[in-house]
Amino acid sequence: MKVKKISVMQLLFLMFALALVAGCGGSDSNPGSALSADNVNLIFVVSPDLANHAQGDINPDTANLTNQGLHRSLLMATYLKTQILGTNNVTGIYALAPMTHLQTANKYPDMTAIGFIQQFALLNQITLPLYPSGSNYTANSYPINAAYAPGAVPNGVHVPAAYCPDCRGLDFNNTGSNNDALVSDIINKKITGYYVFSAPWETISSLLANINTLYGYNLNLPATYMGTNYVYAISIAPSGEARLVTYDSNLKPSSAYPVLPAPVASASCTHTQQVYFSTARTGGVSGAVIPANINTNQRIYIIRHAEAHPDPGNGFEDGNFVGAGQWRALALPRALSGKIRPNMVYSIDPAQWFSTGYINVSYVRPSLTVLPYVIANNLPYYLVSSFDIGDPNEPQLAADFFFTGGTFTNQTVLLAWESTRIKPLINALLNSYGASGLPLLPTTWPGTDYETIWTVTLDARGNLTVNNELCEGIDSAALPGTAPQF
Repeated sequence: MKVKKISVMQLLFLMFALALVAGCGGSDSNPGSALSADNVNLIFVVSPDLANHAQGDINPDTANLTNQGLHRSLLMATYLKTQILGTNNVTGIYALAPMTHLQTANKYPDMTAIGFIQQFALLNQITLPLYPSGSNYTANSYPINAAYAPGAVPNGVHVPAAYCPDCRGLDFNNTGSNNDALVSDIINKKITGYYVFSAPWETISSLLANINTLYGYNLNLPATYMGTNYVYAISIAPSGEARLVTYDSNLKPSSAYPVLPAPVASASCTHTQQVYFSTARTGGVSGAVIPANINTNQRIYIIRHAEAHPDPGNGFEDGNFVGAGQWRALALPRALSGKIRPNMVYSIDPAQWFSTGYINVSYVRPSLTVLPYVIANNLPYYLVSSFDIGDPNEPQLAADFFFTGGTFTNQTVLLAWESTRIKPLINALLNSYGASGLPLLPTTWPGTDYETIWTVTLDARGNLTVNNELCEGIDSAALPGTAPQF
């Protein structure tokens, strides 16, 4: 049998024809180059959860990151920024709304997805108008979208008065195909750049498959979980042709708590930002009456979120903290060691959102401020989601939540909260004792004070003491403006 030879041109034409038959999709594994800024790049970071994780990344008791998992997230941030974005600035960051994925019998919210992408957010800059002047300011911080989509608010969670039109995150269950709609909107707008999504494998794999089907990309998607080191990207060219790019970061994080690249300077408690203040409410003294449903044997330490307003007028706002805040957040385990010993930690649900007057943002920074402390100390971590922190009646709602009903009797809690809401919360509690002639806290909180800790204690009878004797002990003025690099 005589075999007919074909030319190089004929061979190339045949290969092109086969590619057309196979569909428009392509696939690259470890391409060794960053994604093109001329494309719409959908980048999927798989956060660890109880069902799918690299060994040692998740604490099975708390469903939270371990020291190793936190370290992996810090390393992943650098990998994403340099190897996948090619040092370009991110265009959008979307994370799982934590309360949509409750884990273990204790119903711990999934804070790993938002925590896994926080360091990356701080390696990117954003320029925003300052409120209320309108002049522009650039900071080392990028907003993380994590707000609820319509129909995706879990039972028992406060339903927002309105849903954020442009700061929605991901829903673990993709209720009403909200995740698909979010990504489709990005694809259809054809605005080039880098859109990063952080969620567990269950959510990411479903989203990849749905987008692949919806747009007929014919991409060869991963069939099973391959590990937390893998990052998947759908890169869509201006022609509409899409290819799947798979990156293996090959990260090898330490199992010890991450070591900062430079020491964080300490500071003593001078009470120069907020003068020393102490007051008490004792049953029968100055007309004070112990409320009938007050908790007993309880202590709560209340701190403000990390640095968020880098400009002198405190007008910068994107819902996140800034680079200096990451130094504080990562230094908190050391700074608070020996000062407090909580057995649980609380903060506000980061899926809550508000408008700055210029943009809409998810309020992620209080919960992310204490996340490293939670991880380093293997503590249970819960979110307050039953009321809105912006509610005018929030001080009373928060006082009732934390100090009545017995839930926190015999507990010691660390609470990360919004600074303007901390003193009104405590005053609502003080007022519930009905005493006369006793002082309340001055309600203002200095914009530059990230140090003060308010301690609220209820004894075995429900008598109340409040003071600001403690501070975090971090030299705020010495914190770098850019996030630490790992």
